Amino acid sequence: MDVAEVQEGRPALVVLGDTEVAVFRVENEFYAIDDLCSHAEASLSEGEQFGYIVECPRHGGRFDIRTGKAKHFPAFSPVRTFPVKVEDGSIYIDVEE
Repeated sequence: MDVAEVQEGRPALVVLGDTEVAVFRVENEFYAIDDLCSHAEASLSEGEQFGYIVECPRHGGRFDIRTGKAKHFPAFSPVRTFPVKVEDGSIYIDVEE
């Protein structure tokens, strides 16, 4: 994925094998989490981003994109995070860890 494909404040979806990943950009840093909300199984890449927080579009659960930690009811279980590396304008996400 090219860094230009991820705009600040606008989550992007990338599918890596069987894993759907929501990718975020904050101040030219990139973060990747499981796209599926742990509460309502909605797509987090379709949610609203507020800095380091993404809000699930279904019921408003919120997650910290740096840690995956649930930050707002009704979500209470975290979502997986994935290591991200940027090289030569490309974003690499490790979903194997």
